[in-house]
Amino acid sequence: MNILEYENYQEKKDHGSEEFPYTTYLCSIPLDFTCVPAHWHDEMEIIYIKKGRGMITVDLKQYPVSGGSILFILPGQLHSIDQYENDSMEYENIIFKPEMLIAKKTDACNSSYFLPLLDGTLHIPTLFAPGMPYYTEIASCIDGADEICKTCPPAYQLVIKGQLFLMFYTLFSKCCKKGTMHKSNKSLEKMKQIIKYIENNYAEKITIEDMARELGLSQSHFMKFFKNTMGTTFIDYLNEYRLTMASRLLISSESSILDIAAEVGFDNLSYFNRLFKKRFAATPREYRNSSEK
Repeated sequence: MNILEYENYQEKKDHGSEEFPYTTYLCSIPLDFTCVPAHWHDEMEIIYIKKGRGMITVDLKQYPVSGGSILFILPGQLHSIDQYENDSMEYENIIFKPEMLIAKKTDACNSSYFLPLLDGTLHIPTLFAPGMPYYTEIASCIDGADEICKTCPPAYQLVIKGQLFLMFYTLFSKCCKKGTMHKSNKSLEKMKQIIKYIENNYAEKITIEDMARELGLSQSHFMKFFKNTMGTTFIDYLNEYRLTMASRLLISSESSILDIAAEVGFDNLSYFNRLFKKRFAATPREYRNSSEK
């Protein structure tokens, strides 16, 4: 199970396809899951907060969010979603490939707007909140796409594309800034490499030595870098990631607890049970039974 599979299990208004790569679904924290671990992907993502409060981190910067907040996650940006204190949060995720809006032949839309956005020479704000300039126009476009997705009538794809183009018109004409491409943030790029390695290998044994070798660092340098960047130790982060994946499998699959523990990288069941209970205040079996109710 990868991170998109972890997220993408709830109500889908449209099941994305190669022909029309646009997917939208609803999630709740902590009802559906307690967090979405840091990850990145090649699709663009819009996170639209419907109710409650939460914390979203984008490229290591934290954004407290509440009902109505809209965040734009560009391809390749490292991001995570977390519960804020004891608050709950309902949000909509919209994931689509920018290529669906980019013409196959070069035109003004490509060369002046979409390609500069993707290569970092045009910048749009990450967060829009109610009351901010142009928020109403942007939210209206997303609401319009959501509305047509409720019934998906013939040619609904044209409406969705139209709303996305209107949204980007507002972003490009009123909200974006030009700037030379910044040099890659080395810390961010290293963290993306670490996160992707965890995402691809968390079911296997991963050691500090493995990660240090992957990044070309000494073990002590790697441990210091990770703690300074993420505010936690690598082992604690890895265990948290595995427990998060296990919590989703306990709800979405009928596999035994022993099999789930092994599937997420724990080869010691008692150790898994102990960590899980400490993290979720319930044993894996209690957690599964509670979710079924």
